[in-house]
Amino acid sequence: MASSICIVGGTGALGFGLALRLGLAGVPVVIGSRDAGRAEEAAARAAEQVAQAQFTGRENAQAVQGAEIVILSVPFRSQSETLTNLRQALTPEHLLVDATVPLAAAVSGKATRTLGVWQGSAAQQADEMAPEGVRVVSAFHTVSAALLSDLEHQLDEDVLICGDRRADKQKLAEVVDLIPGLRAVDCGPL
Repeated sequence: MASSICIVGGTGALGFGLALRLGLAGVPVVIGSRDAGRAEEAAARAAEQVAQAQFTGRENAQAVQGAEIVILSVPFRSQSETLTNLRQALTPEHLLVDATVPLAAAVSGKATRTLGVWQGSAAQQADEMAPEGVRVVSAFHTVSAALLSDLEHQLDEDVLICGDRRADKQKLAEVVDLIPGLRAVDCGPL
């Protein structure tokens, strides 16, 4: 199991839901945001809901320091900028989990269609942009943010994991399996 997990974009719906569930499973979570104040507020809200857990809020580049696993949970339109801003912070010791879904949003903010990604997928784009040596896997695309955040709801979901190294997928699968009702499924390479 990872000693701590950072969720970049942990103030958003999916990231916050993952933080709650990981905290409930006993995993220390660092919530990252572009704004340290928002990250600290999210960590405080998470601690109110899961009192026995350890949550910390930090600015993204500081948040990844000390984490073994970094989950990138940002809107697709922010993926490139976020990874560019993290280039100095991410190291070969990090396993980067891309949870980005390439969706176009309408004026109302609702997803309207998927976007084509030149590299093939959002995870492949993240892999191309990540600093050399940073391993990338893809996961959490099929898990409902609303259900993750509803701690009264018993989960019953598969987490599809793609990655080019079996050891990296296994490391993430061990974390996924800590969350009751989630099942890790190895779905092959990026």
